[in-house]
Amino acid sequence: AEVEVDVLTGDHEVRRVDLLVDVGSAINPAIDIGQIEGAFTQGMGWVTTEELIWGDGHHKWVQPAGRLHTQGPGAYKIPSFNDTPRKFNVSLMSGVDNPFTVHSSKAVGEPPFFLGCTVFFAIKDAIAAARAEHL
Repeated sequence: AEVEVDVLTGDHEVRRVDLLVDVGSAINPAIDIGQIEGAFTQGMGWVTTEELIWGDGHHKWVQPAGRLHTQGPGAYKIPSFNDTPRKFNVSLMSGVDNPFTVHSSKAVGEPPFFLGCTVFFAIKDAIAAARAEHL
């Protein structure tokens, strides 16, 4: 992932993402690419905008104590269209059939979710680079 970070506000923009995903023998490549884009965006939101708020001493208004308040999209900011990468490239690997499944397919929804962590690490690297420039 390639990001741009405003070091004064902490705001960030995902400028580019290049994903190469192993889905085995794609039954419908267009649907697979859509699933990959959605899972990546969800994972990107998970590592950049979601916050876990538990009922504890700092959040006494969450009752009962120990309960997770941010349990769904109504309680935290989910990524919107404006949060998606400006350039979003998705490619499917070829020649990686799975002989043990129906039509040699593989999971397509869950694996790309964790690829969203590349945005977290790109932000971390951008901040470290900005700090190194100003030492």
